[in-house]
Amino acid sequence: MSKPVVDQDMCVGCGLCAQVCSDVFELKSDGKAHIIKGADYDDDCVQDAVDQCPVGAISE
Repeated sequence: MSKPVVDQDMCVGCGLCAQVCSDVFELKSDGKAHIIKGADYDDDCVQDAVDQCPVGAISE
């Protein structure tokens, strides 16, 4: 899988992605979701985060 991308302009920092896929996503001090460097991009985990993002800020 290619590296997922979080659109920082769209992200509202709800943290759902970090809850469903904590090995790939984290909330940083700016209140936005970010990709964890060096993360293993598990297809199912990332897809769950993409599907559950309430504002569609995550893409693959």
